[in-house]
Amino acid sequence: MQSVNTSAEASVSPPPTVADFYRVNRGGGLFSEAFSQRLGAVLALIAQRTGLPPTALTIANLLLGLTVSVTVVALADRVAAGSVPAWVVGLVALVGWQVAYGLDCADGQLARVTGQGSPAGARVDVLCDVAAQIALVTALSATSLAQRPSTPIWLIAAFAGTWMVNLVTSVMQAGPNAASMITSTSLPVRLVKLIRDYGAVIFVAGLVLTLAPAWTTWLIAAFTLVNGGFLLASIGFSARASLR
Repeated sequence: MQSVNTSAEASVSPPPTVADFYRVNRGGGLFSEAFSQRLGAVLALIAQRTGLPPTALTIANLLLGLTVSVTVVALADRVAAGSVPAWVVGLVALVGWQVAYGLDCADGQLARVTGQGSPAGARVDVLCDVAAQIALVTALSATSLAQRPSTPIWLIAAFAGTWMVNLVTSVMQAGPNAASMITSTSLPVRLVKLIRDYGAVIFVAGLVLTLAPAWTTWLIAAFTLVNGGFLLASIGFSARASLR
């Protein structure tokens, strides 16, 4: 009887740990791997132990992201007028956007470790990412216009359009024909790539809203130049590859 019990105990797999969830992360950049994906692993473990499915984390990411962005938009004019402290709204954005992104990292980790992944779940994840990022762009644009009413509308439009380059390229990277213009994984290259690391970008955005919201216009101008330049470089890289 004792040998039977021993065999049964040996056949039971140990519960997953934070390290198990982090091991299956999909990267995303130096900041995202060092912080966001680790936060995601902790959130995935909590979800697994409480019986939550991956889609619950996806929806939580969307709801939190929307709530934070709507709060920033709603208070943008009052922050600009000085009736609401910028650091309060900025901290809400800084922490809220990071936790939302941690949930976005967690849903995929949970799906891979528990085997609950599905094409439908992947589609919901992408759609929620699109909605959350539209809200984020709206929040930064509203802050820019509140702080500097003279902000050119064409800059806001260009910022919104080029921001979607991040989403499009991330989806393309997940496909069977994915390729990268820069394949080096050296530390200097990864530091340069921080300018397009989503975790780093929302950290900087939250920091600007906290410390110097008047700089938001310069921030969105910089992001527009970076993402626009990356788009042009990607077109050239892909066109060159197609002619080989």
